[in-house]
Parts: sequence; C-alpha cells; structure tokens
Amino acid sequence: MGDDQWQVAGSAAQVYERELVPAIFGPWAPRVLALAAPAAGARVLDAACGTGVVARLAAERVGADGRVVGLDLNPGMLAVARSLPVAGAPIGWVQATAGRLPFPDGSFEVVCCQLGLQFFPDRSAALAEMARVLVAGGRLAAMVWRSIDHSLGFEVLAEALDRHIGAAAGALMRAPFGLSDDGELCGLVEGAGFGEVELDRQAGVVRFGSARELVVAYGAGSPLAGPIGAAGPAARAGLVAEVQAALDPWQGTAGLAFPIEALLVSGRR
Repeated sequence: MGDDQWQVAGSAAQVYERELVPAIFGPWAPRVLALAAPAAGARVLDAACGTGVVARLAAERVGADGRVVGLDLNPGMLAVARSLPVAGAPIGWVQATAGRLPFPDGSFEVVCCQLGLQFFPDRSAALAEMARVLVAGGRLAAMVWRSIDHSLGFEVLAEALDRHIGAAAGALMRAPFGLSDDGELCGLVEGAGFGEVELDRQAGVVRFGSARELVVAYGAGSPLAGPIGAAGPAARAGLVAEVQAALDPWQGTAGLAFPIEALLVSGRR
C-alpha cells in the first residue's frame, strides 16, 4: 500500500460523515429512533449528535410542527451537520457539553443519545441533565456498543494498532466500547431518575469495501488520525497488512462485512 493512499480528502468530520456513517453508524439510527418513538410535533434532543444522522431522522419523524436540536461538543461535526439537507422539522445545532445542557427544565419530549454516553467524563451528570430537560413522562433512548469482543473487526484493529502504532492508539480504538456492562448501564439510567428502564441487545453488521478501507477511513475519520498520521510509512503498512490478513475470512465479493453488537436502553422521566 503506497503511503499516498492515506490521504483521505476532507476534515475528520467530513470523512466521518462520508465513510463511517454509512458503514457503521447510520444503520443503527433508525433503531434508536424506533426506540425513542417521538410523536408528530414532538420536541427532540439528539445529544452527542455528531454529524446529525439521528437528528435528521427525528426531523422527518416529528414533521414540520416538531422541533429538533442536535447538540455536540465538536464544532467540526456540527459544521458538517449544518451543511446537510433537512426534511421535516427545523433543526437547531448547538455546541455544548452533555453534562451541562443549555436548556430549561422540561424542554423536550424525547432525548436520544446514539454512541455518546460512553465518552462522557461524567455519565451520571449527563444522564441527570437529560432527565432534567425532559417533560414528565418524556422518553430517553440511548445506544452504546457491547464489549469489543462482540465486534471482531474492531478487536482486530485495536490489537494491530497496539503492535504497529502504539498502546495509546489501541486504547483509542477500545474507548467506544467502554460502557458495555448491562447492569452498569441500567444502573446509570435508573440512578438519573428514569423509570420503566428497558435494555435490549441487538446485532448488526459493519460494512466496508475492504479491510484497507476500514483502516484508512477509520484512521482518518476518528481520533486515531493523529497517532496514525504521526506513525511512519512502515508502521502504517504493517497495520494494514495485519488487519487484511486477520479479516480475510470476512471479505467477500460485496466487500468486508463483520458483526457488531449494541445495547439499546430506554427509560421514562
């Protein structure tokens, strides 16, 4: 693999939206929204919205009489979100931390959080804030990944990063899988004041054109961009070669496809 093939056009947020959302995150957004079940005309908060895949689906679901807010701490993600077309309800994009939501009590009927909760430095505070901004009877729908051993491709990538890029890079790859215990997750949600807490394990599939595309796209569209970019050509080539060899059984004529599992949790304010 030539080192020039690591030059992926666009910012990390643009690569995230173009490459990672279709391959990894987008297919789960309808499941999160189905769990949230916002009514027509509802007010919906998408916390840790990234480039807004859940927020845009929510806008279609609640219609022109509803209102959707996408909140994220990352200005690059919000810039991409603002650039994409929206149908249905208007969406307001807000840069803020989930641990201190800039909204009055009872501002929303629904709060969604797809793959953000595991990254919050104070998960309890963030969930308490989500409860605060919900109306009485309002609904939370959140999603986190199960442990990385339920996602072969990312487990392989994490181990290869350890060997070729460094332990810090491997830790970055494991971070999205850091809230994977059923009891811990339900306890956090209940501790924030939610009732009727329900948890469901669901299986999905990650799809890329090839193992090389997985490594390059994830390396350019995530916090791994820094350490992988700082590594030398030999380290990057070794990383790709190891991942390609390990994932060859999951490479078919339609591309690379490997399983991943998530926990979806809901609760009522």
